[in-house]
Amino acid sequence: MPHDTSPTPVEKGQHLHAHRHGDAEHQHYFADRSQSVLAWALGLTLFFAAIEVIFGVLSNSLALISDAGHMVTDSAALGLALLAQLIAKRPPTAKHTFGFGRSEALAAFVNGLVMLGVIVWISFEALQRLATPEKVQGGVVMVVATIGLFINIIVAWVLSHDKESMNTKAALIHVMGDLLGSVAAIISGAIIYYTGWMPIDPILSIFVSLLILKSTIGVLKESFHFLMKGVPTHIDFLQIGTDLETTAGVASVHDLHIWEMSPGQPALIGHLEIDDLSAWPRILESIKKMLLEKHGIDHITLQPEVLREENDYESASCNSEH
Repeated sequence: MPHDTSPTPVEKGQHLHAHRHGDAEHQHYFADRSQSVLAWALGLTLFFAAIEVIFGVLSNSLALISDAGHMVTDSAALGLALLAQLIAKRPPTAKHTFGFGRSEALAAFVNGLVMLGVIVWISFEALQRLATPEKVQGGVVMVVATIGLFINIIVAWVLSHDKESMNTKAALIHVMGDLLGSVAAIISGAIIYYTGWMPIDPILSIFVSLLILKSTIGVLKESFHFLMKGVPTHIDFLQIGTDLETTAGVASVHDLHIWEMSPGQPALIGHLEIDDLSAWPRILESIKKMLLEKHGIDHITLQPEVLREENDYESASCNSEH
């Protein structure tokens, strides 16, 4: 019985996803991204989250409870970030030809929404306590918050080593919120312990919430822009259109789109009306060089077209992708 040498569906998919000479150099997934950074951060955060929850309730401190709440949501955020990075490592498939790099931006967006919810809850509780102050055990708050501060500094230091991932940046904002919360809890505990002034607890809770609100909104805007396939913030769409139209041999540009296939990997597609279809190889080479050197774009799909007298478009028999 003859041996079947035809490629399997997986092998065929790998062939179709392969990048050859002249194609864009980047891949659509992050095979070399390590999860150790997030794993360490998750372990430390989970450990101290349990401690803060217990002592936050026992001491009746909103500042400590809010910090404990941050730690709990951080654990979920870091777990989601870790899961997203694992998913992002998967290569493209026949159903997901761009890979799973967007899962990190999705996780960042969800984390930002969760953080907004935490901020709203803390602010609501703080306003209630301003109206009706409650007794707080300042000494317990100081001790636990000081330990939490050191834990958060370690976690923030660990996460800061991954500067490329939008997902890790979102998780880092959660931790920075915790760090500020720990500082606020220490101050709150000290003032209550030495003066007995209870309103400082909810006041500092509101202050910390406002501080982390700006960063949270920033992550939401960045991740939303990416998920909606917006033009990368460092790229001037109109300038690229002008540069393409001023390329020798190009008459006009239309149906131009620029987005990020995965974070830090811009892509461009468009239609170019050219004077002479036979000059397309030379024009394409010139455009490739210009887009890469001037705008940092190397994943390009362009379709050349020649305008007929009857104002119809004659397209090249094949598209050119690089």
